Amino acid sequence: MGSTVEVTIPVDESAAMELRDAGQRAAVGRLVSRVLERRRRGAERLVEVMDRFATEARANGLTDEILEAELAAYNAERRG
Repeated sequence: MGSTVEVTIPVDESAAMELRDAGQRAAVGRLVSRVLERRRRGAERLVEVMDRFATEARANGLTDEILEAELAAYNAERRG
């Protein structure tokens, strides 16, 4: 983990009482950092998969015009 910085987040009163302890704050901070890091890595993987699909689709002849027409048809079906 890199350097740490202090942030302020709203919590309920009972949580605030628990977070008075410096060790507890540090543990919660590590937990929050890990959760956010996992979310970021998951988003990066999703973007990688979407980029791969886009590359394959274009290689198979899918154009922006075809995609726009398909989306328009899909949306028209949902409305109608």
